[in-house]
Amino acid sequence: MLFDAPGLPLREASVADPEAGPGQLLIEVHACGVCRTDLHIVDGELDVPRTPLVIGHQIVGTVSGTDRRVGVPWLGWTCGRCAYCLSGRENLCDSARFTGRDIDGGYAELAVADERYCFDLPDYYPDLQASPLLCAGLIGYRALRMTGDAERLGLYGFGAAAHIVCQVAVAEGRRVFAFSRARDHDAQALARRLGAEWAGDSEGPAPEPLDAAIIFAPVGGLVPNALRASAKGATIVCAGIHMSEIPSFPYSLLWGERTVRSVANLTRADGRALMALAPTVPIRTEVRAYPLEQANQALDDLRGGRIQGAAAIRVAG
Repeated sequence: MLFDAPGLPLREASVADPEAGPGQLLIEVHACGVCRTDLHIVDGELDVPRTPLVIGHQIVGTVSGTDRRVGVPWLGWTCGRCAYCLSGRENLCDSARFTGRDIDGGYAELAVADERYCFDLPDYYPDLQASPLLCAGLIGYRALRMTGDAERLGLYGFGAAAHIVCQVAVAEGRRVFAFSRARDHDAQALARRLGAEWAGDSEGPAPEPLDAAIIFAPVGGLVPNALRASAKGATIVCAGIHMSEIPSFPYSLLWGERTVRSVANLTRADGRALMALAPTVPIRTEVRAYPLEQANQALDDLRGGRIQGAAAIRVAG
């Protein structure tokens, strides 16, 4: 499935098989998670360096000619030489290349990826259930680490990432408060089923002050909402790659040593840590599957808020 330009649906096409170069793997794609970042690309909210492009960056497949199963995440390559890379912050590399944006991704039968940026996946997870771990899980995990030891944790936007990080947070003994659109009763029910002690309207107050909050929904107006709901010293983490403009808010909401910060991309260390952790929780991903030819429907359902948990494209297997 090829992306040509914002506003146009992905189109089915037959193209030449990609070829793996030195240090690369040719991967037979089994599944590819559907991510909000894919939607930002299709809707023109993120620039891409070229088209046509194969999007998709939560790839699960086997290395061609072998039984080795690997996962391919958003971070596809870094320079290894800049100050960010040399200080353990490769997620901030200015020259980084990203799967499904700079590198053709997983809405296809075959994909090529740099072996150094691929993860061996836990046997515990079937292909579809493994796919959301590769971005929703990784970004959620990195964002959770940014909240320190916060006990009362708010999750704004209860989609793919939140339904994973909720399980990790509960396993760590945190108290989770889930915020969604007021009428999204299905998301609120899912949050409670996964261990959240409260679930309600993201425009309303929290039942008690939050020690930290993670904002997954790409809605800038949720930043002052989360600050308003937080206790002094709280950290508000913006976990998306794109967000609408953050409205102005009075300094009193920030005062009291509250912090607002973003999380960008992921590191390979994040990936290795999450893949080791996931089966021990155990994280259980709820995934709605779509065949490859229905990728546009999957994106439209994500856009319309009609997916509970995560979505993935089933390519093979």
